[in-house]
Amino acid sequence: MGTIINIILFILILGILVFVHELGHFLTAKKSGVFIHEFSIGMGPLIKTFKGKDGISYSIRALPIGGYVQMAGEIYEDDDTDKIPKEQFMCNRPWYQRFIVLVAGVFNNFLLAIILLFVIALIWGAPSLKPTIYGVTEDSAVEEAGIVAGDLITEINGKEVKTWDKAQLLLMIKSKNDTYDITVKHENGKYDTYSVHPTEKEDEEGKKSRLFGIETKAEVKKGFVPAVKYAFQKFGSTMEQMVLTLSYLFTGKLSINNLSGPVGIYSVVGETRQEGVSSVLFLIAYLSLNLGIMNILPIPALDGGHVLFLIIELITRKKVNQKVESITTTIFFVLLLLLMLYVTIHDIIRLIF
Repeated sequence: MGTIINIILFILILGILVFVHELGHFLTAKKSGVFIHEFSIGMGPLIKTFKGKDGISYSIRALPIGGYVQMAGEIYEDDDTDKIPKEQFMCNRPWYQRFIVLVAGVFNNFLLAIILLFVIALIWGAPSLKPTIYGVTEDSAVEEAGIVAGDLITEINGKEVKTWDKAQLLLMIKSKNDTYDITVKHENGKYDTYSVHPTEKEDEEGKKSRLFGIETKAEVKKGFVPAVKYAFQKFGSTMEQMVLTLSYLFTGKLSINNLSGPVGIYSVVGETRQEGVSSVLFLIAYLSLNLGIMNILPIPALDGGHVLFLIIELITRKKVNQKVESITTTIFFVLLLLLMLYVTIHDIIRLIF
């Protein structure tokens, strides 16, 4: 029974994220006068479709891993010029309208994340993001270094730290000689830097982790204003964490094996469901923010790639060659599919073994 609930919840979460994203493209395209053929949630084989009074086909498809808004002339004029007025082609709309349509999906994902974070904080309270050490484990690495409870972490290996999100990420990245220079602000206002050598622990699966001995406990505030502050602060902090993670993936400081695909997300959904409603809502907010960031990357085949071509068009005052854009988009689409396949296989192996 639990597996069935997890599957339903997994499909529901993906459906919400895709719907919110595609709704942004759909509403702005419709408002801009772009002709829309189909609005689809899901990919692949068709399950159900109906044609609205506006002439648009609204569809649900079998694979809950995406969705799309099929617009006339998304990049260049297509074969429907004899049926659809040229001004209703996406490619023929003013530059600013095309830009708005392209970024609207990402905007909606970011907005959903902020709303959910606000709701979480309003109902369950807004935890402080300040990286204040609540306690230190006896005989741990930080205790041996000299760090004590009440210290506020301000830097790790020379990088400024203002939130636990960033602190946790920097402590996860392997450091030179496995030494972490942690600067803290004591309760008396004095600053000190300590060299910490974490101990290493290996679990039953052979996965190694570093133990610092830092104990955390966030102060929680209730009320409308703290909830608003938390929503925007947590949004900014999580976004910074994701951007740093991507940069570490590109530079090799983080392995590509740290990425998760649909299978990995399904595993997390099952674990999160047992933790309660607030954890599920936070997971949706986190995934929505993640989806927005991934889509806005300047990679052809993603929204950000199309925005990149639009910026090139604005600078050069002429559209990118149709053949060049088409080939580039196809190549990167295939590469993204291969990456997704690799991540999915890796997730399955982790799930089984």
